[in-house]
Amino acid sequence: MMKIVRLALKSSALMLAMALATSTSAQRNCGSMDYLQQQIAADPTRATVLQMIDQHADWFSNTGQAKVVVTIPVVFHVVYANTAQNITDAKIQAQVAQLNADFARLNSDAGNTPAAFAPLGANTEIQFCLAQRDPSGNASTGIVRRSTTTASFSDNDNVKFTSSGGSDAWPSSSYLNFWSANLSGGLLGYAQFPGGPASTDGVVCLYSSIGSIASPGTASPFNLGRTATHEIGHWLNLRHIWGDANCGSDLVSDTPTQQTSNGGCPSFPHTTCSNGANGDMFMNYMDYSDDNCMNIFTTGQSTRMNALFGTGGSRVSLLTSQGCVPPSGGTCGTPSGLNASGITTSGATLGWSAVSGATSYNLQHKLGSSSTWTTVSVATTSYALSGLASNTIYNYQVQAVCNSGSSAYSAASSFTTLATGGCADALEPNNSTAAPAVITLPASINALIASSTDADYYSFTLSGTSNLTINMSNLAGDYDLRLLNSAGTQLAISQAGGTTAEAITYNSAAAGTYYIHAFGYGGAFSATQCYLLTASAAAVGCTDTYESNNTSGTAKTIVKNTDIPALIGTSTDVDWFKFANTSAAPKIKINLSNLAGDYDVTLYRGTSTQVGISQNGGTTAEQIIVNTTTVATYYVKVIGYNGAFSASQCYTLRASTQSGNWREGVLDGEETVTMEKIESGLLNMWPNPTSDKLNIEYLSESGAAVRIAVIDELGREVFTVQQPTTIGANVFGVNMPELMDGMYMLRITDGSAVSMQRFMFQR
Repeated sequence: MMKIVRLALKSSALMLAMALATSTSAQRNCGSMDYLQQQIAADPTRATVLQMIDQHADWFSNTGQAKVVVTIPVVFHVVYANTAQNITDAKIQAQVAQLNADFARLNSDAGNTPAAFAPLGANTEIQFCLAQRDPSGNASTGIVRRSTTTASFSDNDNVKFTSSGGSDAWPSSSYLNFWSANLSGGLLGYAQFPGGPASTDGVVCLYSSIGSIASPGTASPFNLGRTATHEIGHWLNLRHIWGDANCGSDLVSDTPTQQTSNGGCPSFPHTTCSNGANGDMFMNYMDYSDDNCMNIFTTGQSTRMNALFGTGGSRVSLLTSQGCVPPSGGTCGTPSGLNASGITTSGATLGWSAVSGATSYNLQHKLGSSSTWTTVSVATTSYALSGLASNTIYNYQVQAVCNSGSSAYSAASSFTTLATGGCADALEPNNSTAAPAVITLPASINALIASSTDADYYSFTLSGTSNLTINMSNLAGDYDLRLLNSAGTQLAISQAGGTTAEAITYNSAAAGTYYIHAFGYGGAFSATQCYLLTASAAAVGCTDTYESNNTSGTAKTIVKNTDIPALIGTSTDVDWFKFANTSAAPKIKINLSNLAGDYDVTLYRGTSTQVGISQNGGTTAEQIIVNTTTVATYYVKVIGYNGAFSASQCYTLRASTQSGNWREGVLDGEETVTMEKIESGLLNMWPNPTSDKLNIEYLSESGAAVRIAVIDELGREVFTVQQPTTIGANVFGVNMPELMDGMYMLRITDGSAVSMQRFMFQR
């Protein structure tokens, strides 16, 4: 039975106040909830802050905001008293790789999730990188090492301060602080939930629990990197799956209610709290099971974590962190275009696209059923594997090596060697869209239509607009091939007849989930002869000739009334363009279309006076109309909201001018484009949290004075002030009164227009 989440302040406060510690020395010992209770006891407003964050998560889950890939810079503080505690760079890199696999559901043991729960598994769109620059802007490995005379640490935060034998935190607004140390009392780790003090924000883990499936630590059975996955889940506002109460709630709707924590690795199903035939989700990362038993975050947990990075989220500042960008601004791109060719019963040639600046590549490959990768250094963009087993699935991924450092590993791809004689189908059961075999493109799969009623389904996900090529060969009978969208609607079909190979080409497929359906026409099948299915995707890309144009000072001059293709190529990319209107054609219209993500566009007169902005959601086209008579040089800024970007799909920008006014709702080509009205509103507010002053960027349509009010959590106005404005963008500071620490709402009233945004006051 699934839980229905009804979040209210009283119930949330009660849950926090009555949290129970259930760990023992015989099982996983996570100190996060005890640590939270210590913070609440020291500062009662801590509970209120977390309740407001929980309310925001509930609101976010109902808004339908699109998720974007969030890459979080991590700094590892290695605090050690001996050589064993001074874990190696390689062990830390293995831990980061395990985090990225677990949070993307690319973990090698994802197939161990019971079929009943597998459809709930989620790619959270959250990734991690070792920081490449420190808070001062200097190059960094993302690893800080501190020798200590302290034999062990507890959950009293001493490990987080150099003065007490630990290591001071880097700014939590830009980095995830991860402390590795020797912990006492059987403690494996603890994390600070969002909304706590910046100086202690982060995750602490026992040094010997750090590692991965491929490179384990020594704290068996908690040595495969899942302690870090679990604690970062808390840092991202996930509760224990049993809600730290008898049949409690973890505030997530798609995780079954369970009585208490599970240790070891129970047999499925393990039923408690009358939770139905499937029982506890003991393999969830937020339970207490052993590392080799954990393998899933759910869609509901993913949404709850992503709320922190949506509008008004308490960790949204990490989206603009430069921690993953080397000081030179250069990057080592992650290889793409992975492909397998020349597949035989014992070998295959693996290839990938070249990365600019790469001096070599690291290729990792393994058996699909194995947790151990074999790594080879390759000087070119291909490598021939030999000595492989027949009719066997293999995985592979590639990392670029540049002078500035190494990239992340690409998403893993797979291929299946050909069979000798008969073959076995390693992907069954995959007989419906409800339980497909999940594949990553490019893919080469050998499989069976093993009976007259067998039908094979495969699912894959595209991150951007792509051209698809799908082939099915080595047919034992009259097999057919279909491509379906996420709703199961047929997009294309191949029905060549007989044993003729089937082929589907489908161009300009949008980002999303798709299904491949392979089946025998009229009941055709073979219980021994595998067919070969290959599928690949080529991004619909373009070349950006306007870089670098990342500041108004480097804005590129564009030709008016002309389509301009350009890229938001990274999560931190910002594009600037400029043009001049004339007295003969002063009226301006800006169109932004063919969007790969949630892009926004802003128009400035000069480099600082904002005159228009369009912020439609998703991939909806943007438009600004300014029917002005002022002749000047105008600047256009294009950004990806919340880090949206595409390294391959160009957007189209068109700056048009004419003598007469542009009208709303007129036809542009074959599509009706509506204008977004430019209205007064709050653009930005910093710092947040603040201890004395808020800086505010405000767009005024009228230039009238505005009323600014600070509202506490009970809805009371605790401070008001009048602020003069001028037409356009205004930046001003507001000195805060002596407030109690906690969460507040800033409300700006400008005639009938009202803008509101949360902030935290923290002395």
